[in-house]
Amino acid sequence: MSITHLQLRKLFSKFWEKKGHRLVPPIPLVPKEDPTTLFTGSGMQQLVPNLLGEPHPLGEKLYNIQPCFRSQDIEEVGDNRHTTFFEMMGNWSLGTYFKEEQLEWCWTFFTQVLALPKHKLYVSVFSGTKSIPRDTLSIQIWKKLGLAENHIFYYGPDKNWWSRAGIPDDMPTGEPGGVTSEVFYEFTQVTHNPKFGSKCHPNCDCGKFLEIGNSVFMEYKKMKDGSVQELPRKNVDFGGGLERILAALINSPDMFKVDVLWPIVKASEQLSRKKYKDNENTTRTLRILADHMRSATLIAADGVIPSNKDQGYFLRRLLRKMVRYGKYLGIENNISTGLLPSIIEIFKTIYPQIAKKQKDLNSIFREEEEKFRKTLENARSTVEKLISKPANNYAQTAFNLFQSMGYPPEIFLEDLKEKNIPVDINKFNESYKQIFEKHQIISKKGAAKKFKGGLADSKNQTVKYHTATHLLHQSLFDVLGDGIRQEGSNITAERLRFDFFSLKKPNQKDIEKATKIINQKIKEKLPVEFKILPKKEAYKIGARSFFKEKYPDMVKVYFVGNYSKEFCGGPHVENTKEIGNISIFKFEKIGNNQYRIYAK
Repeated sequence: MSITHLQLRKLFSKFWEKKGHRLVPPIPLVPKEDPTTLFTGSGMQQLVPNLLGEPHPLGEKLYNIQPCFRSQDIEEVGDNRHTTFFEMMGNWSLGTYFKEEQLEWCWTFFTQVLALPKHKLYVSVFSGTKSIPRDTLSIQIWKKLGLAENHIFYYGPDKNWWSRAGIPDDMPTGEPGGVTSEVFYEFTQVTHNPKFGSKCHPNCDCGKFLEIGNSVFMEYKKMKDGSVQELPRKNVDFGGGLERILAALINSPDMFKVDVLWPIVKASEQLSRKKYKDNENTTRTLRILADHMRSATLIAADGVIPSNKDQGYFLRRLLRKMVRYGKYLGIENNISTGLLPSIIEIFKTIYPQIAKKQKDLNSIFREEEEKFRKTLENARSTVEKLISKPANNYAQTAFNLFQSMGYPPEIFLEDLKEKNIPVDINKFNESYKQIFEKHQIISKKGAAKKFKGGLADSKNQTVKYHTATHLLHQSLFDVLGDGIRQEGSNITAERLRFDFFSLKKPNQKDIEKATKIINQKIKEKLPVEFKILPKKEAYKIGARSFFKEKYPDMVKVYFVGNYSKEFCGGPHVENTKEIGNISIFKFEKIGNNQYRIYAK
């Protein structure tokens, strides 16, 4: 069965709505008010508090399709399955149905709604440990659904266990977790590569199997003595990659053939006048261009601009890598602006903000490309000097150039060849790979700290500043009038940052007035509490909202006494007296009628 991504979205939504689930609007790719993660990296990221016990405004049966970005995969892109941007289709049960319903419905969706051939589907289940039993219930359910024994595989906690901390041994006391059961699609046309092991199996990395769905059953809690105890309230968290499911539907082990990527590949072919199947290097390069352009567009459309830190660093990295790899295909200018129309066409009904911002995106991308091309030109003199001196390790020289100036190692090799400097290509590649891998290990360790997601940072000071932004938001309305619009915020344990739009130009006296109001409300010891209300009613009572975010029909509104009412998921202090004195230490203009406040 071959269907479009638009049809798949509709089928998924219709299926879960018939099962009594309600749509949770996706959160932005750049999450609001979450200092623990640069990007939304999973479908369940916004639902961590609910999976841990907090009620959700929409009830106990939920589903969504969430755009995600994982920077950790940037260097993996180029094979047939890795991408940095992806969309996760998910459904959740918060204490209602459990394994029997979830696995049956999952199987029904894949085999009946999508008509995937049963003989090509395999599943994995938890094999058990000394302290945690084998998942016999899931095994029984899968067999009841008709799976043969040779289509059921058993794995330990490294493959079929989920918790925020990882395997059970790494979980802290009180941490919830549970077993998982995954569904895999087999590409029978792929021959197993023995370098990945003597026998092929669903979790083999040879490309013969592709995971298309994962059901997480959160049913345990870690105890003080190291054992686990069953939770009284058990949850289900399912995730299935949209691109992966599309690949299974067209029976293609090459995920870049799906209709949310292939049009970008074709546009790249036109720009480069190269064909996807010309050779292995061309195929890999065209995949990189397609993936990175898609990711860069979605990130930039969410308000990020290229820079040397945080989200802007990754946007810059994506765009500059496109320029480097485009050069290998003979594309000397306008890669991003040339590919942007293909992405707008793919997502025009799903992410209409891309088309609305096309002019701004073109400007941002063009400027970044031109800046980097000048960098490459400016590096030429440095490269000439390095080549003129003998080197013991040209691979190290190439890597240093790449890290400091973004100069591509392949181009450096061409420079050496032009100067008739003999280089053993195999030794160069082997040495460069070792240097790169050592650097990658160090980078991933650092990146892991930034990409925990969920509620990794629940420090008291962060929570205090979060509540303080609500007071700041309302105080700006008090001082500057109704021409105020929140543009975003960033909160850490060290300070809060608040961005806003204002029709009236604020001055220093206005900022001082706002500061005085905030601290007065803190002194008044106002209680902070929330209510779950219909969205229309929340707007009717004057609750403030973040205009860029989509909200469900039922919303959580936090009240700070009778002073502030705002759509928010929390967490917050219980009383403003906990915040302490707030001081605005920096105020600046960041755009047309747009301003930024730093406070602590």
